[in-house]
Amino acid sequence: MKLLPVLLATALSLCGAAAQTPLRIEGSNTFGEKLGPLLVEAFEKTNPDTPVDLVANGSGAGLTALLEGRTDIAPTSRAADADELRLARASKLRFRAQSIGSYGVVVIVNDKNPVRSLSLRQVRDIFTGKITNWKQVGGPDARIRPFILDYSSGARRGFQELAMRYEPYASGARDFSSKQAIARAVAKDANAIGYADMGPLPPGTRAILINGIPGNRTAINQGLYPYARTLYLYTVRGRETRAAKKFIRFVLSRDGQRIIYGAGFVPRMTLRLDREGLAF
Repeated sequence: MKLLPVLLATALSLCGAAAQTPLRIEGSNTFGEKLGPLLVEAFEKTNPDTPVDLVANGSGAGLTALLEGRTDIAPTSRAADADELRLARASKLRFRAQSIGSYGVVVIVNDKNPVRSLSLRQVRDIFTGKITNWKQVGGPDARIRPFILDYSSGARRGFQELAMRYEPYASGARDFSSKQAIARAVAKDANAIGYADMGPLPPGTRAILINGIPGNRTAINQGLYPYARTLYLYTVRGRETRAAKKFIRFVLSRDGQRIIYGAGFVPRMTLRLDREGLAF
């Protein structure tokens, strides 16, 4: 009988340790750089017994870690490709992919620029340096100044994927540390062009139509706007932990989708908006 308190204390200690086992989320830079930390912070506030480890190292790395049992959730900015699906089948595993919203990028210019629309090819040729003057795309006779993200941002490569077919940026492109910094600089330069997250832009800037299509949530949800990707949370069927299921439910909830909207992404669910366009 004297051993009972000791055994009970040990059991409670082990239960406490199990409750503190971190939920591991590893994958997409698009998710992990901005959106993921916001979702994790809000999730941990309402689930203090479920700490989260978040790693942003790319969609492919996340899916590999998921197959190898090194992560609970793999966020991706694309669907698993044929090779990844083949590896899963070879391991007798099946992916479960849950779409949580979409990521979109708008190409921006100074609002004094008369150019209203660019084709996919024109955007690619401007940012790779093949087109260097606005008159080549129906604008004034002025040199184009491309503004881009610096190497510290994973979204720099994301734009190369979406708009440039992974071709290198123009050698004369000017680097900035954030999309907000790009937008502020474009507002001050009539000949600049850059890119930004969807959402409110600073005064003095305007989003360009791409093939005549606006970069807005309606066009993305209809699959019309080209510079957009669906975001997924991948798990392995039958291997989902309770914490993983809880996190995914939170992301799909109205609170989670409101965070997605506020971060400049396109939510999966329809949110009611007030007169100023803010989700409530």
